[in-house]
Amino acid sequence: MAQSRIEWTESTWNPLTGCNKISPGCKHCYAERMAKRLHAMGQPNYANGFKLTMHPQALEKPLDWKTPQVIFVNSMSDLFHKDVPLEFIQSVFDVMKRAHWHQFQVLTKRSERLAEVSSKLEWTDNIWMGVSVENADYTFRIDHLRKTGAKIKFLSVEPLLGPIPKMNLKEINWVIVGGESGPGARPLEKDWVVGIRDHCIKAKVPFFFKQWGGVQKKKAGRLLDGRTWDQMPKDMNLARA
Repeated sequence: MAQSRIEWTESTWNPLTGCNKISPGCKHCYAERMAKRLHAMGQPNYANGFKLTMHPQALEKPLDWKTPQVIFVNSMSDLFHKDVPLEFIQSVFDVMKRAHWHQFQVLTKRSERLAEVSSKLEWTDNIWMGVSVENADYTFRIDHLRKTGAKIKFLSVEPLLGPIPKMNLKEINWVIVGGESGPGARPLEKDWVVGIRDHCIKAKVPFFFKQWGGVQKKKAGRLLDGRTWDQMPKDMNLARA
């Protein structure tokens, strides 16, 4: 288990690493930058750099973590990548089912495959499923998410790269919004964030504002209209909050 500095989770679990870019939100991928760094450091799981790699030896790790955690699954990859066998995805889901004391957050940009295989997966209540939506061109991913059997469905609107004036939040349980950070970070407009926040308030969907981002994300902070927005599904609070 790796304790995470991501504001909306507590720990990460990576039985899969590596990926490839498929949409504008991938342009400055933090996972790719980190994988290259870990490869240079000689970290065994990153011997292949950012090439898609399965790590069967890491599959049952959550079963050893006795303290209940909110766990982000595959922060360094995408479980629904076309080259990940269905059997491996099912193995990940089996572990999440058996580690019932944890809450698992799975996030994908490959919503088409998610919808395609959803009926072949066992969706226990501790598995949260999310899709990334970086601008209005990718709201179709939300429709795919709605077709899954996940009890908690969420959106990661990060990096937010443009306004999303029409976002259907039917059956959506949580929305995370954040700006891009790091080298080459693209700008985030306040109106884009406020529009989504107000839509969430109207739809009574918990809203989490992660960061303004930018090259100096700590300096930019995470206040929106003078306060933090750390709402979670079902009034869950992170243990460290």
